[in-house]
Amino acid sequence: MQERWLSVDEIAAHLGVNPDTIYKWIERKKLPAHKVGRLWKFLASEVDQWVKAGRAAADVTTDKPVTPTKVKQPRR
Repeated sequence: MQERWLSVDEIAAHLGVNPDTIYKWIERKKLPAHKVGRLWKFLASEVDQWVKAGRAAADVTTDKPVTPTKVKQPRR
C-alpha cells in the first residue's frame, strides 16, 4: 500500500508543532515538502527521516545541527 500525502495541518499534528512552524521550516530549514497546485503536501516517512537527521534543530544560517551550550549562572 502506498503512503498517503499529508496536509500542513496533518504534518503539524504529526510533529506536534504549529502549522506556521511548518511553513517556516519549509523556507528556512528545507523541510521535505512537495507543492501540489497551491498546497503543500508531505510524506510522513520523508519528514520523519529529516527530523531524525537533526535537520529540525539545524542552525538556520549554517545548516549544521545546533549544539547545546552551557549557560553560565550569575554569581550570588
